[in-house]
Amino acid sequence: MKATELRELTVKELKERIENERNLLIKQKLNHAISPLDNPLRIKDTRRNIARLLTVLQQKKLSEISND
Repeated sequence: MKATELRELTVKELKERIENERNLLIKQKLNHAISPLDNPLRIKDTRRNIARLLTVLQQKKLSEISND
């Protein structure tokens, strides 16, 4: 997911993706605790995706406030 692609999404879609990514992160952490993942860097990537989504969501909210 690139930031340019994320900026095209609506606020509702961003919130849904954040929720999905958070659920995925929880599952990955649990699976990694039980048995090591093949690629533990996926946990790091998931955290970064959540951060990107939250950043874009915050930017959209701030732009709505400034446009009012």
